[in-house]
Amino acid sequence: MSNLTSTSEFLLLEFSDVREFQLLHFFVFLAVYMIAVMGNLLIIIAVMLDHHLHTPMYFFLMNLALLDLGIVSVMVPKAMANSLLNTRSISYSGCVAQVFFYFFFGGSDFSVLTIMAHDRYVAICNPLQYETIMHKGACIQMAASAWIAGIVYAILSTGCTFANTFCSNQINQFFCEVPQMLKVSCSELYLLEVGLLIVSCTIAGGCFIFIIITYMQIFSTLLRMPTVQGQKKAFSTCIPHLIVVSLLIFTGVFAYIRPPSNTSSDLNILFAVIYAILPPLLNPFIYSMRNKDIKSALLKLTNFGLSPQTNAVKIILEKLCRIISG
Repeated sequence: MSNLTSTSEFLLLEFSDVREFQLLHFFVFLAVYMIAVMGNLLIIIAVMLDHHLHTPMYFFLMNLALLDLGIVSVMVPKAMANSLLNTRSISYSGCVAQVFFYFFFGGSDFSVLTIMAHDRYVAICNPLQYETIMHKGACIQMAASAWIAGIVYAILSTGCTFANTFCSNQINQFFCEVPQMLKVSCSELYLLEVGLLIVSCTIAGGCFIFIIITYMQIFSTLLRMPTVQGQKKAFSTCIPHLIVVSLLIFTGVFAYIRPPSNTSSDLNILFAVIYAILPPLLNPFIYSMRNKDIKSALLKLTNFGLSPQTNAVKIILEKLCRIISG
């Protein structure tokens, strides 16, 4: 195979050769994308506008929603455009951008989830020191550290990926997925990316162990609480976070711990949808269902700046907020 380092574009995997199915894919992904965008935007707006939610926990939740919004926007719009226009191409620079921003948002996302576990630990296990430890400056520094860590991780991952030479420009996935790109690499530099992925998995595993140990201490403290009401309130803030972390970890494991050679294209697409799109889509629902503060803030949004002439808009917003809040 010839060296295609100077290629100006890559060819992505089609969802179907049949035009009708391509259009069906477009509308399905459009619906999924709109739900994910609206869900995360409602969380962001609710936290920004409701002063009752101006606490460290909801500050980090807003950061998480911003990152989820970024993750789902990295690949879905391009996939929709390709289906609508009946094309498979993505420019070289577009592919670089997809890889960079996916690693940036994904890495920052997991960092924020780890910080949120620490926040819950301090709030429940050291409540008297909470305001001292989790003050505004500390929260901003922790959030900034998560975003900076995502940028560094994205630069390293993108640099290692595109330092390779490629023997083919056909990627067996509907976006520029790094494992699929390494399969068409024809240089030894792919070992750099493999090594980086191993280090990344090790760090992610360490963070996951930290979260598990943190929650073991949290649950131990909760069981010693004197009132059932206090236990329920603490559980209502911990359970959604634990579900979100588990969803992210297990969808990633489900996607990558599989036979690499004999997986069909349809399964590749399914696995990618599960680990890349499902978490950002479900996170707003998970955080809203058991959280009365979020539910209340979302319902208040329907009364902001709406006159009697915009009653139809108010009804639509109310329905969206009630769907998000369960």
